[in-house]
Amino acid sequence: MNAVPLEYFLTVAGVLFTIGAIGFLLRRNLLVLLMSIELMLNAVNLTLVAFNRIHPQNHAGQIFAFFIIVVAAAEAAIGLAIVLSFFRVRKTVRSDDADLLRN
Repeated sequence: MNAVPLEYFLTVAGVLFTIGAIGFLLRRNLLVLLMSIELMLNAVNLTLVAFNRIHPQNHAGQIFAFFIIVVAAAEAAIGLAIVLSFFRVRKTVRSDDADLLRN
């Protein structure tokens, strides 16, 4: 039944999480930062669902992944609203300019 070993899923999830972390740490565009956070959350979801394949009688991994998807959707909506309002004020989406809002 398990045609793909668990290590493959964990490797892909680790690579996705690493790409997301590097993108979050190195980039200055707020939209890229939000996408990097989403990538890291999806890597965690992949890990949870992969471990749930080992224990199919327990659906805790899939339920927890569902809640992470809900939180990610809310984070994307609120984050995009903040980025849009920031763009209206400063005409840029660079995170370095966000500290200039303290007036």
